[in-house]
Amino acid sequence: MTSEIVLIGRSNVGKSTLFRQLTGKKVKVGRRPGVTVGPARVRLGNVVYVDMPGYGYMKGIEKRLLEGTKDFIVQYLEEKAEEILLAIQVIDAASFLEIADRWVKRGEVPLEVELYEFLTDLDLAVVVAANKMDKVERPDDTLDEIGERLGMLPPWSQWKDKIAPISAKKGEIEPLKEIIRLKLQS
Repeated sequence: MTSEIVLIGRSNVGKSTLFRQLTGKKVKVGRRPGVTVGPARVRLGNVVYVDMPGYGYMKGIEKRLLEGTKDFIVQYLEEKAEEILLAIQVIDAASFLEIADRWVKRGEVPLEVELYEFLTDLDLAVVVAANKMDKVERPDDTLDEIGERLGMLPPWSQWKDKIAPISAKKGEIEPLKEIIRLKLQS
């Protein structure tokens, strides 16, 4: 059985850029959401890396198509749960808290929190790749707050096996690579 490492997250958080950094495989990336419409796969040894399409609101995309993408992602994760070695939930650390606050003010659970809970309910090993850290003014404070929103008590540094501060665009992904290395050795 082949193990999978799956990259999942909201549209335009840098999943495909990170996928490219991890695998060396060029995939289409773009400034607008919805560039990745189906999963991209790259096999490296005994592991298949999977870049999933983004979820959430995308300007100009029909609601029916958005719901279909969400349903596809949920079904994929449920059906492949036994094969998934690691689920990498990519978030935009620079905007995560602002977006989460908007959802909470509307009385709703933020999509990222809902996804994290869903992945853990599936009993998957999950790491949050806090991307775009180069745009964050107070990294430790921001990571503490992100961790808290996901149910992890601060300081975030005690969760280095679950939170990886990265900047995929700049190629600064070593904290995530270390988590992957350790997971592949176990």
